[in-house]
Amino acid sequence: MRLKFSYILALGLAAGIGAWMYSGTVVIGGRADSPNATPPPAERQDASTDALFRVKVAHLTATERKAVLDIRGRTEAHAKVQVRSETAARVIERPAKEGSRIAAGDILCVLDKGTREASVLEAKAMLAQAELDHSAATQLSTKGFTAQTRVAAVQASLDAARARVEEVELELDRTIIRSPIGGIIESPMANIGARLNIGDTCATVVDTDPMTAIGQVSEVDIAKVSVGMAAEVELITGQTFDGVVRYISPAAHPDTRTFRIEVEVPNPDGIARDGVTALTRLPLASEKAHKISPAILTLNDAGQVGLRAVGDNNTTEFFPVTVLGGEQDGVWVGGLPESVTVITVGQDYVTDGQMVEPVLETAEVAQ
Repeated sequence: MRLKFSYILALGLAAGIGAWMYSGTVVIGGRADSPNATPPPAERQDASTDALFRVKVAHLTATERKAVLDIRGRTEAHAKVQVRSETAARVIERPAKEGSRIAAGDILCVLDKGTREASVLEAKAMLAQAELDHSAATQLSTKGFTAQTRVAAVQASLDAARARVEEVELELDRTIIRSPIGGIIESPMANIGARLNIGDTCATVVDTDPMTAIGQVSEVDIAKVSVGMAAEVELITGQTFDGVVRYISPAAHPDTRTFRIEVEVPNPDGIARDGVTALTRLPLASEKAHKISPAILTLNDAGQVGLRAVGDNNTTEFFPVTVLGGEQDGVWVGGLPESVTVITVGQDYVTDGQMVEPVLETAEVAQ
């Protein structure tokens, strides 16, 4: 009987496989052919799971910090008064000039008196007549020749005459406009020949001694400020002055939740000017804090700003911090233990409670 070719081929393949298996050479997929070959992915994954994540750390120790509260604001004159006319008349004289320093009571503007002096003379003449009538009526009354009602009427006329004299004298006095405070006259002033009506401004007087530096303090820091605290005020122009806190607002602004404070600064020479940008520094009580590089700050899952540290058992722990202030070489933070080992590189790749391999930095973190 003649065999088909396909049967012969099948028998040949079966015989070859049997001979290969009898030889003992076995190839397993995913396994290296030599001892020095790269391990398969499964073994590499197991090895990486067993190795601890390496992070760079630095030891920090709290130091004494002289805290300063910075308050940005502006200067404000001690008083700024618009001296207004209390009568209507034309300016005929202006003894003071813009920019000159004056004392309280100095004349700013002189107005045309018009008929006011004549009104004073008339009122005084009527007063003299009323005094004569009152004297005569009083004498007649004591002798029983005049009724008491006549004496009362004459007394009323006398009182009215006196009141009229005071009124016209006051109106005459209003033609001389005087400064109620001492200070410097601000431009512009009323011009000679200009007519001033009641309420029109003759001049504005600015009293810059003492000067006031005003600013806003947040509700978080307001408890650190008290009346009488020493302060240093630096103007944008470069001048620096010493002052004291004289006022703290009892209520916060409803929109900003900040409190207005005022620092009084002596300014006898008038160097400090009204409306200049000012930086007020209030020295606060010393406190323990850490100075760090802002680059090592991170966030936890709750969005809190802080640092990740490594404990004694090499597990990570998150410490929320409060930024107390900044300087050119770092920022001051509070909320950390006095001595702590913080993660400086890799803090964003680990989670809280994870065991890591800390590597101490050769260069110290800014302190």
